[in-house]
Amino acid sequence: MNETMVCVVGNVATRPVYRETVSGPSARFRIAVTARYWDREKDSWADGHTNFFTVWANRQLATNAAASLSVGEPVIVQGRLKVRTETREGQPGWMSADIDAVSVGHDLARGTTAFRRTPRPESNHASDRSEPAWETDPAPSPPVDGSAADGATDAHNSDAAGQLRPEVTLVT
Repeated sequence: MNETMVCVVGNVATRPVYRETVSGPSARFRIAVTARYWDREKDSWADGHTNFFTVWANRQLATNAAASLSVGEPVIVQGRLKVRTETREGQPGWMSADIDAVSVGHDLARGTTAFRRTPRPESNHASDRSEPAWETDPAPSPPVDGSAADGATDAHNSDAAGQLRPEVTLVT
């Protein structure tokens, strides 16, 4: 997967447009990213060129972005960059830069926000979220021949209190 992942910091330029589609919720908005540089002649910061990107969000990210973002707010967007060349109004060579968003958030370096977790959809079965019962022998007995089967000593399989650690076997 050779995709170009980008992280852009800018301001929301258009109101998010939310749509319910057959494949799930979708939202899009534009972000303006303006470079800043130090102008030595004026002895102050100055604005450089502004790039505009269309940000596409899907599923829960689309719902949350549409409910959370307003024009002018500072945001950080991470996602896959897609540069497309199209023909519009009979003119070839029309370029657009889109970002298929993986995450979108307010830029906390420039303000505050209040986070609210969205409720998860109710499932038909209740999952058991209790702690697993790790059964360990409090006083492990050494192997009969004095060595471990895999060549490791008991110290490798126990923690500082002498309790056995569960062994993990990787299957390839």
